[in-house]
Amino acid sequence: MIEVTEKIAIEHGLKKDEYKKICDLLKRNPNMTELGIFSAMWNEHCSYKSSKVHLKNLPTKGKQVIQGPGENAGVIDIGDDDAIIFKIESHNHPSYIEPYQGAATGVGGILRDVFTMGARPIALLNSIHFGSPEHSKTRGLLNGVVSGIGGYGNCIGIPTVAGETKFNKTYNDNILVNAMAVGHAKKNKIFYSKAKGLNKSVVYVGSKTGRDGIHGASMASAEFDEKTEEKKPTVQVGDPFTEKLLMEACLELMKENSIISIQDMGAAGLTSSSVEMASKGDLGIELDLEKIPCREEKMTPYEMMLSESQERMLIILEDDQELKARKIFEKWDLDFVVIGKTTNTKKLVLKYNNKVEAEIPLNALSTKAPVYERKWTKKKLPKEKADLKTLKKIKLDDALIKILSSPNHSNKSWVTEQFDQMVMCDTMNKSGGDAAILRIHGKEKAIAVSVDSSANYCKSHPLTGGKQIVCENWRNIISSGAQPLAITNCLNFGNPENPEVMGEFAECLRGIKEACEFLNYPVVSGNVSFYNGTNKKNIFPTPVIGGIGLIKKYDNAINHKFKSENSVIILVGKTFGHLEQSVFLEELHSISYGQPPEINFPNEKNNGVSILELINKKLLNSVHDVSAGGLIITLAEMVIGSEFGVKIKKPENLTNLTKYFFGEDQGRYVIEIDKNNLLNVEKILKKNGVFYENIGFTQKDYLEIKDEIKINIKDLKVINDKWYNNY
Repeated sequence: MIEVTEKIAIEHGLKKDEYKKICDLLKRNPNMTELGIFSAMWNEHCSYKSSKVHLKNLPTKGKQVIQGPGENAGVIDIGDDDAIIFKIESHNHPSYIEPYQGAATGVGGILRDVFTMGARPIALLNSIHFGSPEHSKTRGLLNGVVSGIGGYGNCIGIPTVAGETKFNKTYNDNILVNAMAVGHAKKNKIFYSKAKGLNKSVVYVGSKTGRDGIHGASMASAEFDEKTEEKKPTVQVGDPFTEKLLMEACLELMKENSIISIQDMGAAGLTSSSVEMASKGDLGIELDLEKIPCREEKMTPYEMMLSESQERMLIILEDDQELKARKIFEKWDLDFVVIGKTTNTKKLVLKYNNKVEAEIPLNALSTKAPVYERKWTKKKLPKEKADLKTLKKIKLDDALIKILSSPNHSNKSWVTEQFDQMVMCDTMNKSGGDAAILRIHGKEKAIAVSVDSSANYCKSHPLTGGKQIVCENWRNIISSGAQPLAITNCLNFGNPENPEVMGEFAECLRGIKEACEFLNYPVVSGNVSFYNGTNKKNIFPTPVIGGIGLIKKYDNAINHKFKSENSVIILVGKTFGHLEQSVFLEELHSISYGQPPEINFPNEKNNGVSILELINKKLLNSVHDVSAGGLIITLAEMVIGSEFGVKIKKPENLTNLTKYFFGEDQGRYVIEIDKNNLLNVEKILKKNGVFYENIGFTQKDYLEIKDEIKINIKDLKVINDKWYNNY
């Protein structure tokens, strides 16, 4: 037997003082199995030890919130006894090491979080960030990740309906793969992980345990270095066909009154699932490790407890329900083994070969785990500004063509076409617009879902960037005709031990908090991913927001595509021409410094509420929010997505055309209106005190700005397809 030392503890990712604390809590030195368990539960990925003090400030309650953070996923009420269960999580490190399996198991893991709570998954979304397209690894990583997402989602039969694919050199050595799942459940059939009752059967179900994924959670809590390739064994291997069986078996059992609590074996595997269930119930748990179904020979207790083999669940059953449950899982050809029981010891007790292999007070793994108030530095608004007068004059049409043919703004159908978007037949609006729209099966209502991020804004000024990304997501949900209800977030940051990085995190969180509070848009679930970086070079702060909204009658849904000729085009919201941190400066002049655009909460809310009122009164033909790239990119996206062009007049309030068309001022929308509805629309906007401009009208064949641009729609689509077709 290996004697545990401080050196071995450090090799497990623990600090010297953390190892000392473990010894003090146990009143002895841990053995190897116990050390492995502590290293898994105390790492950043599982314990949130650096983020807890900031996360607690987020608004998590609301009339529509049934369950906020702290469970496998968040739950919101959408009326009529229906609930939506959703969450987003990262699988960044595994996807960089082994792109296909890393991305695939990210999808599998987030699906389990949702159906574990009693929901049938109805949609998948993703936010994926890669390094520069020219970087030697980008092409392979892109192909692997996209194939992995599609391979798992398509095989299990859940539509991938929306997402984003972005490129930036900050992710050259640490890509981001964030997966979001959405499920539908009945409010009276929601299941939780909290254990209850003594001497209740603890049941292992699903796939067998192997050696894949051991130390996966610990690997996700450390920076990369030159030994990254050596970490491949820590990446899990997924099987979507087995997950499909597991999902159906769990959902079938959930129709019975058999389950006390249920928890998937995700990060840290059997360790985290057993500890979390017992800790939440203030109970103890005893497991007989000889009963664990293993697919590899001579697995040790250490390996069994730390394996992150996929497609596994832990269930605590009501008395006399074992036979019924066993029949269900055996019918679906899955393992079903009673491996333990609940106790009153408040300890995790592991037995192997009739000996006690580990005995740990559960509070030592949960409530007494380290919590750090890391030092952090506040970032001020940048003073440096681009001198626009010195920049080379670029014609509007040349600038538009350059942006639309760039990696970040070109057509992403090469990605989305690898995903089945229509399976289950409830997808009403696919990828490519502001939000995907999903009909609630058999009902008149629908939900809108969207994911968004803006790393450049967050790097420039984290507080403003945090505000902006919530507002951007809110606008996307509004633009689909939905009332925004709640968000989930995936917070991707560098090393929290770096005060600058910790400052980015703290300030982004503050921005997210302020925006969510003002917009009544609570955070109900999420994930923190730290240590995204290589050799002490951290990624840009990249919080990803996944939003859910409700459309009470799905025929009120709307999208960004122009619908008819000779419609009036109105720009809602003021344009000041903010070019700092804009796509225009980055793509045309390689300038990425300066201040992000200001966020005006009252205007944001007032404009959005007014847009939603117009949609619900069926006064609009199409809506698109104005975001990255400014007004001209918004118009181009509306044209490309439809069969109609647009003719735009020159502005009256801002003579600098570059600022007007490429400025990224926030809180704005482009709306299309039939002429006979124009007076009613203007009446409502004026009543609500909303600034708006009549900027033009739709036409056939061309995107046109008077005296500046005239491009055929067909040519515009060719331009927009160019990059991906040639990559």
